[in-house]
Amino acid sequence: MANSNLHQAKRQKKDEFYTQLSDIEKELKHYGEHFKGKVVYCNCDDPSVSKFFHYFTYNFEKLGLKKLIATCYRNQQVDMFSQNDAEAAICLEYTGDKNGNRVPDLDEIGVRLLEGDGDFRSEECIELLKQADVVVTNPPFSLFREYVEQLVEYGKKFLVVGNQNAITYKEIFKLIKDGKVWLGHNCNKTMKFKVPEDYVSDDEGFAVVPAISWYTNLLTKKRTESLILYKTYSEDEYPHYDNYDAIEVSKVKNIPMDYEFEMGVPITFLDKHNPEQFEIVGQMVTTMVDEYNYGYPYVNGKKKYARILIRKVEQ
Repeated sequence: MANSNLHQAKRQKKDEFYTQLSDIEKELKHYGEHFKGKVVYCNCDDPSVSKFFHYFTYNFEKLGLKKLIATCYRNQQVDMFSQNDAEAAICLEYTGDKNGNRVPDLDEIGVRLLEGDGDFRSEECIELLKQADVVVTNPPFSLFREYVEQLVEYGKKFLVVGNQNAITYKEIFKLIKDGKVWLGHNCNKTMKFKVPEDYVSDDEGFAVVPAISWYTNLLTKKRTESLILYKTYSEDEYPHYDNYDAIEVSKVKNIPMDYEFEMGVPITFLDKHNPEQFEIVGQMVTTMVDEYNYGYPYVNGKKKYARILIRKVEQ
């Protein structure tokens, strides 16, 4: 079911996978300090299905937000809590509770039609992006490279949902390697997304999708925690690759504490990466070789799983 949905979305350029409130709450609870006095922009958010706008309006005062802005790609009328097929997209703005009932009432939410289709790449959405301090949303998976590159180009803080495989994209991996993007708290998880009726889904309209991660440049305590290492290096236990001068480490927990040179570790290492403990050197994830990728790793002629190449930081 999950693969069917992702392949269908890729073929048809349809990325209507809407994040559940429970998954948003589970991740956002780690970032409260980053929102006080900030303008938050959800620029791929349909409030009739996705719950990002819901989360931030109901937690507006608790987080101390300055303003919340949400736009989505051309499928909304002013009746913002029902799906439609309008030719124009809308922009929603919320600046907090005005009548003291601690509920975001409809008359407290500013609604206006956009001139265009609400594409995050459009000029009017870029102008809204410039106003924002932090961007939080679930962007189109098929445009993930372009989406994240835009956020970095405009110097925005962000927390967004993406497929775990995006780690291996050349453009995304370079940002990870350079310390401009890293993984959030909930990584490589199976998540249920609300999807349109014409997608393969369960009886309640949800698609189960594996290997989903949060990508961010917001610093939390997790980013500064070091792995506790206990293994020691030996030639027998840690063979060298046939095609690259590094040793094979099959599990993150088996990283040797006394090896000073390059190591190939599972991609799941990035969930635990502290840049003050390890430097990311490159990756070995496909047959295509480029400036960041050195081809699939081989040991004694046997192909191994994809690896991230790391080296201990000199203390």
